[in-house]
Amino acid sequence: MYQENLFSHNWLIKKALNAVIGKRLKDLHGVVVDLGCGSRPFEPDIRLHADAYYGIDWMSSYHESVADIVANLNVAIPLLDQSVDHVVSFEVLEHLSSPHVMLSEALRVLRSGGELTVTVPFQWWEHEEPWDFFRYTSHGLRHLLESAGFDSIIVVPTTGFWSMWILKLNYQLARLIRGSALTRKAIRLLLIPVWWVGQTAARFLDNHWDEVRETAGYFVTARKP
Repeated sequence: MYQENLFSHNWLIKKALNAVIGKRLKDLHGVVVDLGCGSRPFEPDIRLHADAYYGIDWMSSYHESVADIVANLNVAIPLLDQSVDHVVSFEVLEHLSSPHVMLSEALRVLRSGGELTVTVPFQWWEHEEPWDFFRYTSHGLRHLLESAGFDSIIVVPTTGFWSMWILKLNYQLARLIRGSALTRKAIRLLLIPVWWVGQTAARFLDNHWDEVRETAGYFVTARKP
């Protein structure tokens, strides 16, 4: 799972992603392939349920990459047809110039009845430039998955408005940390309680706000017919 540092400006999104992915872990059985695995933060948790885990990533990743298979997800990936039970991809689809290719490849390598689990940002700052291409609405995600051939598609928001808003504010505040080492340390110490209070309050407000039309991202599951 993602490490949640309660002294950081963004522990809220990591907690939100851990929560939705954690509920899905029991369904990750058989052979699981992690597309865009990066440093493989979910591998230990997935291995508790799966028979095998393989990570695929390319060497231009901004994260430490420890892939079993090095491949560009914008083109065909080197896996056999119908050789995988579950494909996961966490916070990756926005970094692909050809996301439809990755989804089509995921469908190809999945066995009949196999499943896909994806997380993507929606209202989020540009990051890992220049490899940041898209933001997805719930309707856009459904369209992409249906076009690729998936069914049983479920798209749910990972946060509500308040978490989305406070995360945007916190990232902006984090950019104020500059200057000498001593100055940066002092600014961070001043910001930590602001970050913690804001993120804690945002979680509470999200839980008491029924309508979700703005979110930091989406959690998606789908099935190969």
